[in-house]
Amino acid sequence: MEADVSDLLEETERQPMTTTSDDVLIRFTDVNKTFVTRSGQEVQALRGLDLSVSRGELVAIVGQTGCGKSTAFNLLLGLYAATTGTVSVEGLNPHDDFEALKGKIAVVFQDGRLLPWRTAEQNVALGLEYMGVSKAERLEKAREWLARLGLKGRENAYPYELSGGMRQRVGIARCFALNPDIILCDESFSALDELTADRLRGEFVKLVKEEGKTGVFITHSIEEALTIGDRVAVFRAPGHVAAEFTIPGELDETGLAEMRRKVRSVMANGVVAA
Repeated sequence: MEADVSDLLEETERQPMTTTSDDVLIRFTDVNKTFVTRSGQEVQALRGLDLSVSRGELVAIVGQTGCGKSTAFNLLLGLYAATTGTVSVEGLNPHDDFEALKGKIAVVFQDGRLLPWRTAEQNVALGLEYMGVSKAERLEKAREWLARLGLKGRENAYPYELSGGMRQRVGIARCFALNPDIILCDESFSALDELTADRLRGEFVKLVKEEGKTGVFITHSIEEALTIGDRVAVFRAPGHVAAEFTIPGELDETGLAEMRRKVRSVMANGVVAA
């Protein structure tokens, strides 16, 4: 395993990740994003960002606070446009073609984002309601996904009656109930205790693979990135990919430690440790 990991890492460091255009669902091409403060100062959040995500891939983006992870995430959601460069989701511009992508992207937020006046099944059905799905169909789908996430019998519970882990399960169920092509996660398990977070990570990855989804997972945790991602993109400020690493299946402790050391080196210094 040690030799395999080292060989893989060396190959990853030498060559950029390449994918065929037909397989790519998400692509950033030389993306720059600059914000202007109220005092007129320009702040560059992204600089020359190049990143692609292929169909069925689960890519973890890891980096320190302020490295542009959230800006890239918000560009994918179409919340604002790139200053220069192109952002493409399924061949569309998520900012200009926002309506066309409705229902194709779902988000698992850090805090669940549940409506307190709605029950668990009503929260799961919320996205389907916005999509115009009939009440009977959306509630049936909501109950199905709550059961798959281990919440059978809690369909009529309100968010305040659920633990933090349960609320996050409701948020995950809401995403999968939409049957999107792409699932985006923003620090989705960082508010949970370590054991609950570990369980949910495993269940989430399993569901993504079983359902054939494409995922992008934003995190500041190196270990979480290595646990979740098929590939890890390391961001540095101003937002760009400093290095990418393919994860060779399940790592043993030695392989995990080696990967962690190299990712940490890139995050801290911009270069892979020798």
